[in-house]
Amino acid sequence: MLMTLETLLTDMPIDIETFTDGSSEELTEVTNAEKVVRFLYRNNDKAFTPSEIAEGASIKKSSIGTVLRRLQDRELVQHKGDYWAIGDEQRVHDAFRFHRTITDLDERFGAEDLDEWREHAAEDPSG
Repeated sequence: MLMTLETLLTDMPIDIETFTDGSSEELTEVTNAEKVVRFLYRNNDKAFTPSEIAEGASIKKSSIGTVLRRLQDRELVQHKGDYWAIGDEQRVHDAFRFHRTITDLDERFGAEDLDEWREHAAEDPSG
């Protein structure tokens, strides 16, 4: 079953273990980048100034510039003059699907510990 972008950008159900073990903050935690993409997607027929996006996405105006630049680097938003809009819908869809997959895997198997991974990784034969 192919998920639509709209489905990916709306809240999804969580498993009962996550509900039981998670704090209120953890259960409602959404990144600023997600808030911006969701706002722009809901308003995909318009372009906005950074201040308008910050207000519409309910994030601090001091954070919006960095968030928009990072999203632009990933080609999830587009920028022209003083205005910003949602980027290529397929690219946004792919990014959210990847994010959802990583989140699901972390919930199922636990987040990766980079130090532990390095400890068990094969040594580089060239060095």
